[in-house]
Amino acid sequence: MDRAGLRLALREAGVADDHYWIEGTHEPAPPPVDFLFLRRGRAGGWETGVYERGSAEVTGCFDTEHAACLHLRELLNGP
Repeated sequence: MDRAGLRLALREAGVADDHYWIEGTHEPAPPPVDFLFLRRGRAGGWETGVYERGSAEVTGCFDTEHAACLHLRELLNGP
């Protein structure tokens, strides 16, 4: 799964657009106050995390986009 596939899967599952932010694919403007995110990692790879009250907390680091997408989908949809 890639970011475009994840975006489609989340839409089909009825996940509200303001619950997540996906770098380069789904970047609501203005951004929601609190949301889960998927972005490129600062040291390479991919990161998932939580953005709350102006602060981002990384909760997962992944070598592949696929693994990061699956993790974010699980966080938003459950297993």
